Amino acid sequence: MQAQANLFQVSEIKVSYLPKFRASERPQIHQSKQAYEILINNWDHGRLEMQEQMKVILLNQANAVLGIFDVSTGGVAGTYCDPKIIFAAALKANSSNIILAHNHPSGNLKPSSQDLNLTRKMVEAGKFLDLFVIDHIIVTKRAYYSFGDEGLI
Repeated sequence: MQAQANLFQVSEIKVSYLPKFRASERPQIHQSKQAYEILINNWDHGRLEMQEQMKVILLNQANAVLGIFDVSTGGVAGTYCDPKIIFAAALKANSSNIILAHNHPSGNLKPSSQDLNLTRKMVEAGKFLDLFVIDHIIVTKRAYYSFGDEGLI
């Protein structure tokens, strides 16, 4: 009888989003350079040239920044990116658009084949959710690479 009672006990899932700023105070992103400036000013500079990290800028329909979500931190040559985690965060924040971003500790701006594959996968998955990947930016201390600017999105 005890086993049957446990079948009906489940965890409750709650979804919430608590913005720190009013909508009128959120910066808007219209160009990759603006996204890079927001990213570089919010990146842990102690890790920028040490560990690869993946972040996502969450945007509303007007491309106003809802927040930056830290997806993962890896090693010198890579980090793991789970699309389910990214889309879960974006949906939780009620995002309409997202910008993927990761750093290359080496300073090399050239996207790897893994970077290209991830971008394609995320763009296609986002279409099913009406949650659009509008750019993927590789961040270094001195410069950036925009997949959008290069026609890869």
